Amino acid sequence: MTQSVIPPSPSVEDYAAQLAANGDESIFQRDDPFALFVDWLQAAKASEPNDANAMTLATVDADGLPDARMVLLKDVDARGFTFFSNQESAKGEQLWAHPSAALLFHWKSLRRQVRIRGVVEAVSEAEADAYFASRARESRIGAWASDQSRPLESRAVLEARVAEQTAGFADRDVPRPDRWTGWRVTPQQIEFWRDRPFRLHDRLRFDLQGGAWTRTRLWP
Repeated sequence: MTQSVIPPSPSVEDYAAQLAANGDESIFQRDDPFALFVDWLQAAKASEPNDANAMTLATVDADGLPDARMVLLKDVDARGFTFFSNQESAKGEQLWAHPSAALLFHWKSLRRQVRIRGVVEAVSEAEADAYFASRARESRIGAWASDQSRPLESRAVLEARVAEQTAGFADRDVPRPDRWTGWRVTPQQIEFWRDRPFRLHDRLRFDLQGGAWTRTRLWP
C-alpha cells in the first residue's frame, strides 16, 4: 500500500486537547466502583455517537480458546452488570460451561475504558420476562425466529422464519422463549483507565476482598 492505514501517534497538540477532560485526580479518592462506573457511563451517553452501553464480552470455549463479541449492557447495580441473549448461542453455551467472563467498555470520545472480571449467573425468570417484555415486538419475534450461532443457509431462510413467527403470533402477545435469558457478571475486579499525555495513562483498580472493595493505583 502507498499509504499506511494505521493512524500516526498523537502529537503534543493532540495530547494537550485531552488533558483537561481526564485530569481530575479525585477519581483516586472514590470508594465505590459502581458509582464511578455510572458517572463515566453517563458521560459516555452524552458524547458517544451511539451505544454508550456497548461492551465486549469475553468467554472461553470447551477447548479453552478465548472468544469475544460486543453485547449491550442492560442493567447495572451493586449486584453486577447484566445483559441478555439466547442461551443456546455460542456465548450462552460457553457461559453455562464456564461461568466466568470479562467485560470491556471502550469510550473513544472520552478516551476511557473500564475492564471487569467476575463470575456469571443467570438472572431470575422474572427479570428475564420483564426485560423481554420491554423490547420491540419485532425484536421479540426475532428471538423466536433465530437459531442463534447455528449455520444459516441464506438470508431468505431467516426472513421466511421471521414471517412464519410473525404470522404465528398475529393478534397476540409474544412471550419470552425458554431459550432466551439474561446473565449477570458479578465483578471481582474492576479497572478504570483513562488517557493521559504521552502514554502516561491513569489506571485505578478495585478488587473485591472479604466483601469490601480495595483500591489500587497501577503503573501505566
